[in-house]
Amino acid sequence: MYSEINEKLVEIQGKLHKKEKYDLQLEDYKRELQIVEQELGDLRERLKSEEKDVVKLESMSLKNLVAILSGTKEEKLSKEKQEMIAAKHKLEEAVKTKMVIDEENLKLQNALKAFEKIEEEYHQLLSQKETIIKSGTTRFAEKVFELSGKEGSLKAYLVEVEEAISAGNYAKSALEDARSSLEKAEGWGTWDMFGGGALSGVMKHQHIDQAEALLHKAQTNIRQFQKELLDIREQAHLKIEISDMLKFADFFFDGFIADFMVQGKIQQSLEQIRLQTNRVTEILLNLTAQLEKKRRELENIQKEKQEIILNL
Repeated sequence: MYSEINEKLVEIQGKLHKKEKYDLQLEDYKRELQIVEQELGDLRERLKSEEKDVVKLESMSLKNLVAILSGTKEEKLSKEKQEMIAAKHKLEEAVKTKMVIDEENLKLQNALKAFEKIEEEYHQLLSQKETIIKSGTTRFAEKVFELSGKEGSLKAYLVEVEEAISAGNYAKSALEDARSSLEKAEGWGTWDMFGGGALSGVMKHQHIDQAEALLHKAQTNIRQFQKELLDIREQAHLKIEISDMLKFADFFFDGFIADFMVQGKIQQSLEQIRLQTNRVTEILLNLTAQLEKKRRELENIQKEKQEIILNL
């Protein structure tokens, strides 16, 4: 009887850990959603302001005619249009981010429905366990239950670490793809500066467009990686502030269109991607070491429990 309850306790502990993780992730997504919604409001106001500036400059007032004659209006108009495009682009990226967060929130809410009665089931099993221990049918029952508790916690932790490593590998791969596209853009940009002609300019822009899409994917994957780390960061002794990982893409999407044609901007962005890739790699190495350590602990616990059961 107690062997069956042991197995159920190990299984249910895994489900409890999963529920705790989903609750943490949902709470973090809600917090992030508030920030994104505030940003969306600010960006919409900024875009309206930039559009007004362009319309104002394009009107044919006497003041504007003087500006045209002095050669200053076109330069200023070009700058205002760039700022308007940059604001529009940042707004579009924020809308995409909100869509991703909304989708993840819905997934988590649906996933949590499967665990609505899990705590009730757990307490029922604990009650049965207590009854068996008090009955004194075997003097080793309490020790076996204790080891099963440790086994359940370790198994649940290992599952979470494996899921975090998987998410981290996806994030790292997306960063490397974005880096590759930017390196190609950098190469075509260098050729363009030395008179590469129309082809080099077109190819450079194509790789920049591709890099932008890949950076959005990388940001999404990093967000998922960050959420997977929420419930294991303390036990895994992570020294890197994972909340900062979500901020790196702002460097790219703020003024992406306005500034990205500048060769120096590409080089700066490449440096940012390399830095972020190194941070993800460092966390993955830490998690892999934790995984091996906890696997050995689990093997020892299972071996000790098995020896007790065989001697009953």
